[in-house]
Amino acid sequence: MNSLYMLGIIANRGMRDKFIQFFKLHNIHVTLTVLGQGTASGAILDYLGMETTDKTLYFAFVTRDTWKLLKKDMYAQVKIDVPGRGIAFLIPLSSMGGKMQLQYVTVGQEFSIEEESTLQNTEYELLVTIANSGYIETIMDAARSADAPGGTVIHAKGTGAEHAKRFLGISLAEEKEMIFIVVRKRQKNAIMKAIMEQAGTNSPAGGIIFSLPVTSTAGLRMLEEDV
Repeated sequence: MNSLYMLGIIANRGMRDKFIQFFKLHNIHVTLTVLGQGTASGAILDYLGMETTDKTLYFAFVTRDTWKLLKKDMYAQVKIDVPGRGIAFLIPLSSMGGKMQLQYVTVGQEFSIEEESTLQNTEYELLVTIANSGYIETIMDAARSADAPGGTVIHAKGTGAEHAKRFLGISLAEEKEMIFIVVRKRQKNAIMKAIMEQAGTNSPAGGIIFSLPVTSTAGLRMLEEDV
């Protein structure tokens, strides 16, 4: 079986063109790009040979087999081990909202549908919805209809719009919103269903939703209490 992960890469903004080309060469067609700011001190930047703390975050969906090849080539082609180039990490997905959406985000990769993530005993889940820009309230209204708490929004740019018509039969805008909501695991299915029905790929929001396992939390009083 070939597990599915969310790949995250944090790199200097000057590496953007190199990473976009790198993704294309490895048949990763669906990515999200977010601008960020590093917090390293000047002394650390000098030590690492980095000239700026401006960062770009890349998110993509990869299988275990794809990751093995990517990791090897990130050393060989991108030279990610050179100080200041960046870091990459994997987070296992526990579920994806819809088989067509799964095919869309994994296009070009061989993927076998598995049972839920091996982290099945987690009490919380992080729900991530990727939607067209301008539909934050639509997403949150759908989530709240299933008793979801508040969410956090990140603005991003996406790729893979040409594949959306093939797999989803819709056109997707480049400008995206990523909405993050932490929920109890027992709430997950109802909230995901509400978002898929009210703001999914058959709606103008074009929402795609997936969940990530959360192993521990702090500060979620309303969630930690059985209200």
